[in-house]
Amino acid sequence: MTVQHPDPSLNYPAPALHVAGQWLLQASGGAREVLNPAYASTLGSVPLAGALELEAAAQSAQCGFAQWRQRSALQRSEVLRRTADLLRTRARYIAHVLTLEQGKPLAESLREVTLCADIIDFQGEEAKRLYGRTVAPRVAGILSQTVVRQPIGPVAAFTPWNFPANLPARKLASALAAGCSVVIKPDEQTPATCMLLVQAFLDAGVVPDAINMVCGDPAQVSATLIAHPAIAKVSVTGSVAVGKLLGEQAARHVKRFTGELGGHAPVIVCPDADIDFVLKSSVLAKYRNAGQVCASPIRFYVARQHYREFVEKFTQGAAALRLGCGLDPQTQMGPLTHAGRIDCMERFVHDAVARGARLMTGGHRVERPGYFFEPTVFADVPAQADVMRSEPFGPIALVQPFDTLDEAIAQANALPYGLGAYAFTRDLLTAHRLGEELEAGMVGINHYGVSQPEMPFGGWKESGIGQEMGPEGLLQYTQVKTITVGTPT
Repeated sequence: MTVQHPDPSLNYPAPALHVAGQWLLQASGGAREVLNPAYASTLGSVPLAGALELEAAAQSAQCGFAQWRQRSALQRSEVLRRTADLLRTRARYIAHVLTLEQGKPLAESLREVTLCADIIDFQGEEAKRLYGRTVAPRVAGILSQTVVRQPIGPVAAFTPWNFPANLPARKLASALAAGCSVVIKPDEQTPATCMLLVQAFLDAGVVPDAINMVCGDPAQVSATLIAHPAIAKVSVTGSVAVGKLLGEQAARHVKRFTGELGGHAPVIVCPDADIDFVLKSSVLAKYRNAGQVCASPIRFYVARQHYREFVEKFTQGAAALRLGCGLDPQTQMGPLTHAGRIDCMERFVHDAVARGARLMTGGHRVERPGYFFEPTVFADVPAQADVMRSEPFGPIALVQPFDTLDEAIAQANALPYGLGAYAFTRDLLTAHRLGEELEAGMVGINHYGVSQPEMPFGGWKESGIGQEMGPEGLLQYTQVKTITVGTPT
């Protein structure tokens, strides 16, 4: 089956799996409904891989690796460039499908798809720069000593529903650029976006066996693929709990593991910051994708002299956001992606209120079809509140005052997470100090745009192991080999 790319006004495409070079509309694991979160209505159903399809996908990936790794770096780069071009041509339709099944505003979906093309372009170029090195021999009789990087092998990649184009693109681009094959498992709630992404790679010339895409019972799929002898590496984007579980499984089989896991990003607003600029940037960043972003700003630590003004204006900005279906051009924040997220938001709100936090706005589900929750702002949240310790992954912002920068940095670093961290200051020395002392894999000073194709994306502490994107992300899919050649006699 070839996935068609009709005008966005047409219906949601039938989700399919890609196994052993074939698109499957049915599989032995049954099927699951795919819902439009803006209306809680059915879009279609995705087939679920059972043991038969998972075995076929792993074997196909092994066969695909043997073929794909033989392509030169230049050839792989050219295929990835064509993929990026196809995505730009198809971006409007893919973004439409993304919004249907995930919920975010169409403008956000379109930016996500075009960013995917940039990621694939960059990693395709980096494929030509997987340099090794030559080392001078230290003893007679050794003609050469070289260190080279080679593709690690078939990869099992797992991605969640919050960025159903961007996250698969990161893994597929890096793995294929390095010469690896991939079995990718997108979330069952957002399968069609990944399906369209896979189709673009295939149409551009990737060996069919080099990309397999499966959906299914998450526990069965992960356990089967990670344990399979064909799989050499595991790459996961997900929660800390899921990352720990899959990391343990990978370690049991001594397989390489990359985990891009959850966060609880702090924002330090210094006394000299431009408050109007900070507010404008922060409301947009906080409620992008309804807060369902691993690097989303959550804990705002504001210098006490600005605290009252910040709370008041941030609350006004959050309350003014227009909620609605992502296909409506007036929508500023879409629904949460599934009903379970509403339940989580309510638990966080009830706990925080019970512990004495001030609810400034929001805090309730919206009485309309779909999974909508009000943009929510809390002030003066006790450190013991669940939302101060666990990632809300939703439209909840927490605002706290501070008196000294030492105090703010200590509070920012107090949690076991370290994915993103942000700060706003106009003082150069303070900016450098914050960049040095904030404990996170990515620190944004005076902006929130830490995720760029050229830069590594990854966390410290429990927020992850390894990086995605950038040259560093490509290296995660290679292994090092030392080759020494001596004289034959």
